[in-house]
Amino acid sequence: MKTPGPSSRSLTDLRDLTPARVALGRAGASMPTKALLEFTLDHARARDAVHAAFEVPALIAGLGSLGVPALEVSSQARNRKDYLRRPDLGRLLDPASRDLLAKHAGSPSRLVIVIGDGLSPAAVDAHAIELVRNLVPRLAADGIEIGVAVVASGARVALGDEIGAILGARMVVMLIGERPGLSAPDSLGAYLTFAPKPGLTDAERNCVSNIHGSGLGYDEAAFRIAWLVREGLAREITGVALKDESGGPTPRRITTI
Repeated sequence: MKTPGPSSRSLTDLRDLTPARVALGRAGASMPTKALLEFTLDHARARDAVHAAFEVPALIAGLGSLGVPALEVSSQARNRKDYLRRPDLGRLLDPASRDLLAKHAGSPSRLVIVIGDGLSPAAVDAHAIELVRNLVPRLAADGIEIGVAVVASGARVALGDEIGAILGARMVVMLIGERPGLSAPDSLGAYLTFAPKPGLTDAERNCVSNIHGSGLGYDEAAFRIAWLVREGLAREITGVALKDESGGPTPRRITTI
């Protein structure tokens, strides 16, 4: 007697489980028109996300409504063309921003949040404030206050190291737009660094990524970030030495963007 095998699954079922481009079909030797048009549209959305306007006033106002004071700074990248061609300029503050932060460098703070445009300002505009809204009460429950927030234009991840060092922060959390993909042009990432200072490498950071409508939801992302902040401060370390052992709840999609 033949043992029945597992129920067959079609390629259509696979497409329902992933935004990846699988089982596109073909028209002769080419891609079907519908698949080609969808690819072209997603490519255009990714390019638009890179060049989207960075809504600094709206972000500062949003942070203010959460009771988080914010400062505005810029990197040495003078425009978007410089930012894309010279990644090194996005890792350094311009002189005016250094002076501004130095004037606000009072007593050392435990945590500074930096919101940078990164490679997808669209992601930051869409998700940063709602993520901070979910993060603030979780940090408060652990007795961790946000000393100040900084909104940084032309920012690469490492810009947070210089910002944190000037402000005397024990830890910096950088919220930044991730490189747009063809299925996620508005993905936000959070990078955590203990004892920030210029010259650190990515091995000394933790990252919570893929925060967007079809990825990690605000509540789940805030849970993981808050856990890493608490444990990083307690153990005085981030990066490869700090593993995410939060055992958080099942990720839920963002239903409202």
